[in-house]
Amino acid sequence: MSNLPSLADIQTSASSPDSPLAAALSILFEHSPILVSKLEPQLYEIFDKSPPSSSPLSSYEELIDLSLAEIVQWDIPAQSEFISGHPRIGESSNLSKLSAEEQGAQGVKPTPPDVLKRLEHLNAAYEVKFPGLRYITFVNGRSRAAIAEEMEDVLGWEHSLEPDQPSLDTVQPIEKSNEVWLSELKRAVEDVGKIAKSRLGSFGVV
Repeated sequence: MSNLPSLADIQTSASSPDSPLAAALSILFEHSPILVSKLEPQLYEIFDKSPPSSSPLSSYEELIDLSLAEIVQWDIPAQSEFISGHPRIGESSNLSKLSAEEQGAQGVKPTPPDVLKRLEHLNAAYEVKFPGLRYITFVNGRSRAAIAEEMEDVLGWEHSLEPDQPSLDTVQPIEKSNEVWLSELKRAVEDVGKIAKSRLGSFGVV
C-alpha cells in the first residue's frame, strides 16, 4: 500500500499526471483518468490562488472535502466517470489493497460463492436500471452478503441468493434526467467521499 504524499508536497509541487496531488487522489478515491485530467488541475488552480501567507489545506480530510466540492459541480457524465473508478462490489480481481480490505476480500472467512454470484447479477441489474452508474456504497465493515441485500432493496427486489433472478430482461432503465437516477449519482459521490475519509485511518492521518 503506497504512502500518502505529504500535504506540503501536495500543495507546492507542480501540476502533472505524476504529481504528489495526483498520487494522493488516486489513493484516496481509486485511480481514474478523470482525477488526473480534470480534478488535479482544478485543485492546483485553487492552491495557486491562495494567499502566500496561508495554506488552503491543513489536513487530508480538507483535501477530500475540497475535491468533493469541485466534483459536485462537474457535469453528469464527468461525475459518472468519477464514480466508475471504484471497483464493483464483489469483484475479486484488479482490486487495490485498500478496496480489497474494504470489501472484505481478504478476510478470514472468504465470501461464499453463491453471494459472489448474486452480487455479479445485482451489479449487472443495477447498471441496466441506472445506465451510466456503478453501484457504490460505503461498506464500513459490513459483509458482502449484507451489501447484496442493500442492493436488492435499491432494485426493489426480494432478498434471495438465486444467482440470476429476476431476469435482467425485467429491469426497466431509468432516464438520466430522472430524479431517482440523479439521486443515486449524488449518493454515490457522497459515499466515495466517505470511503476516502475512512481510508485516512489506514494511514493514521486525518
